[in-house]
Amino acid sequence: MNILLTGSSGLIGRALSRHFRQSGHAVYQMSRDAADPGSFYCNYRSADIRMDDRITIDVVINLAGETSRGRWTADKKRKMVDSRILTTRLLSRKLSEMEYKPRLFLSASAVGFYGDTGDREIDEACGAGAGFLAKLASGWEAGTEPAARAGIRTVNARFGVVLSPEGGALKEMLGPFRAGLGGKVGSGRQYWSWVGLAELVQMVDFVMQNDCVQGPINLVARSAVTNAELTRTLSGILSRPALLHMPGLVARAVFGEMADEMLLSSCRAVPAKLIGYGYRFLHGDLESVLRTQLGTR
Repeated sequence: MNILLTGSSGLIGRALSRHFRQSGHAVYQMSRDAADPGSFYCNYRSADIRMDDRITIDVVINLAGETSRGRWTADKKRKMVDSRILTTRLLSRKLSEMEYKPRLFLSASAVGFYGDTGDREIDEACGAGAGFLAKLASGWEAGTEPAARAGIRTVNARFGVVLSPEGGALKEMLGPFRAGLGGKVGSGRQYWSWVGLAELVQMVDFVMQNDCVQGPINLVARSAVTNAELTRTLSGILSRPALLHMPGLVARAVFGEMADEMLLSSCRAVPAKLIGYGYRFLHGDLESVLRTQLGTR
């Protein structure tokens, strides 16, 4: 198959590119640089997108988006909105107008769609929550509607916290935890919906191969864990203490709005659709994933 990836330089994009190429697929990238050879081009600022009509694309996977890490200034939030919603809307419209349309448009979203849900388990039947991330994810998903209306199978992949020592949250945690400076954030009782990177790649592959999958789908592990549980598990695997607690007030002082929306917010998402479609999980629990990733027995 011919697969087009946006956001291919990120953690998930790199992993998917490796997987698809090893599986014998042709992978094309969409660049923001019009002069980038061998790539398609997208500039959401000028509402311009260029694709080579000589190449028939079977699957489009849209992972484009400004990182949510870091303090959320007004400029940072604008970049997060523009790079997700405008890019997705532009790409979706382009795909809907193509003579030879792809058979699948999988566009990234996030479990932030549900907002802060406390201890309550939530699945794809639940509506959007409150807060900046919920509004962002709602707009992100709405941007795929032109493709869906054009008859393209469209999937909104709601990612949880992706764990990998190659990047993202786990990579940032490893340094402090290995130095014995790790610890829970806030009360530690907030749930984090997570997924291992290898598992996520398999989930995306499963979605590609099963035409019955469409609409929103939670790409997360079977069971969310609390921040305290994640802290205990990681410190135990690394054989390091995790006593440096970061109170919520400190987290807010350091990270601002991002602390409330990402570090202190609770989301206990369940992959109900994946389970219903018969997906077989690679790993059962957080400890087995972390030990596999970190090479510990």
